[in-house]
Amino acid sequence: ADDDAEGFLTIADALVYAEKEVGCKEIIELSASTGACMVILGTGYAGVFTQNNDLADEIESISKVTGDNTWRMPLVENEYNSKLRSRVADIKNCGTRYGGAITAGLFLKKFVKKKRPFAHIDIAGPVWKENTGATGFGAKLVTEWVCRKGRKDEILGIVVGA
Repeated sequence: ADDDAEGFLTIADALVYAEKEVGCKEIIELSASTGACMVILGTGYAGVFTQNNDLADEIESISKVTGDNTWRMPLVENEYNSKLRSRVADIKNCGTRYGGAITAGLFLKKFVKKKRPFAHIDIAGPVWKENTGATGFGAKLVTEWVCRKGRKDEILGIVVGA
């Protein structure tokens, strides 16, 4: 059984809600989604999967400030979308053994409009330390990202949530 796959369905619902009900202009999503990302990056870095260069640069900048280490990973559709095809459903919620971290990001991306900046951040590696347990990884990253968005909206005179 792939217990990651069930979590992806819940995250997909949350992404649709954030976009359609809340009206988020940009979306970042953090989840301990795949062991595949841990194999690539170990436990010291989270993988950032996005096709939006501005958002990737912003996350990298915030990562350096907060110490929540991230590394941009490829989110390539042509090669990996086929791994999400299903004979019985619109889309499979888990890919294959190879490229699992990429297919996880692609699956989640399907629930956000193409033009909306979106990043899937796989925090499986740095979110837990064997000796001490949960690390709180990502809390500073998200807090700083939201604060920067708030400052930006204030400067532009945009009321968030109105």
